[in-house]
Amino acid sequence: MGLTGPGTWGPPRDPGEARSLLRRAGDLGVDFFDTADAYGPGVSEELLRDALHPFEGIVVATKGGQIRLGPGKWRRNGRPEHLREACHESLRRLAVDRIGLYQLHAVDPDVPIEESVGALALLRGEGKIEHIGVCNVTVEELERARAVADVASVQNRFSAVDRASQPMLDLCEESGIVFVPWAPLGGGRLAVSRGAIADIARRLGVSHAQVALAWLLHRSPSLLAIPGTRSPGHLEENVGAASLELGPDELAALEQPARLGFDARMLARRLRRRARRLGRRLR
Repeated sequence: MGLTGPGTWGPPRDPGEARSLLRRAGDLGVDFFDTADAYGPGVSEELLRDALHPFEGIVVATKGGQIRLGPGKWRRNGRPEHLREACHESLRRLAVDRIGLYQLHAVDPDVPIEESVGALALLRGEGKIEHIGVCNVTVEELERARAVADVASVQNRFSAVDRASQPMLDLCEESGIVFVPWAPLGGGRLAVSRGAIADIARRLGVSHAQVALAWLLHRSPSLLAIPGTRSPGHLEENVGAASLELGPDELAALEQPARLGFDARMLARRLRRRARRLGRRLR
């Protein structure tokens, strides 16, 4: 998402630099890349194709169900006919015959989730996609989706400062579903946080972001974090978090919101209110 232009609209300032960053990620062993047709729109998928095609040993996860109206402007569209067209366009841009993980980007309030996921099930039956995922869903919506088709992954916002999707993570772990937290660094807040994260980072000689990502990876074997970056340095830093071991005392400190340096619960409530206001405007 971050490799496109301002407002997730248009190409990046330096497309060659973006492609080099993607290739560097592949060299570092990253084998899961999350994108969407709405990023650009189309720009992110094309950059991935140019940098990493034919995607040997790599899973490309893309999404459909959002229409772009301009920089920073989004509208949900979960109609089956739109999702079918969007999937075909993603196949074309990625230059593949089948997409490893195709996700419903967001639930359209005007379309039952059963109809949207049913369209993805038909596409899977045709061999156009391998696995189905859903994003930004409630537990109830996930259960309705699973009544229509097998769901391989759920992508919801989740981080040390926004744990509202903990019940979803618990359900995914119980059900063998991959949980993909977006904004795993709290929109960048955790990279510059104070409190326990800063104390642990200083003691271990690592960055704040690495501590926040390591906390996520320790939290559940079902969790697959997707930190985004525009910087080679931050990319290498993020990948390094996978090998960071946190001890029981450090994990216990990170479980206490009051020790993170700010009121995480209050921040989470504000983020949820902001998301609801944004959702109303987009409708």
